[in-house]
Amino acid sequence: MADERIDPFRTFNFRLEIDNVPVAAFSDVTGLQSDGDAADYRTGMDIPLTNRKLPGLRKFGPIALKRGMVKDTTLWDWYTNIATGKPDRRNGTVILMDEQRNDVLRWHFENAWPNKMQASEFKAGGNEVAIETIELIVEGIILEAA
Repeated sequence: MADERIDPFRTFNFRLEIDNVPVAAFSDVTGLQSDGDAADYRTGMDIPLTNRKLPGLRKFGPIALKRGMVKDTTLWDWYTNIATGKPDRRNGTVILMDEQRNDVLRWHFENAWPNKMQASEFKAGGNEVAIETIELIVEGIILEAA
């Protein structure tokens, strides 16, 4: 049997699920990232005259979501809750699908809240789709195979 060719997945087959937000057609998802700080450490007993590097705190996101503007105000309502001091953190998942629309990878994000909302620019001479952007602050991102 010949080796099966394995192609990478395409970026356009994805969907997004967020607690209490209807499934919406998002055109872009960015910011599924994690990094951290290195902490310097050294004891008086260390022989080399250098610092050790230890893993420090992890940082995640922010995640930016873009979609065509429609009459649905669910995202703006969520942002308004946060802006007026109402605690409203939600969990969500970005799901990458293969060419047959089967789930292949999932990025779960935790304790998300909207930090920024942005409406599209409007141009009288343009014909672009109006896009709204929401920026989510998250406390964790976990990747899992579907």
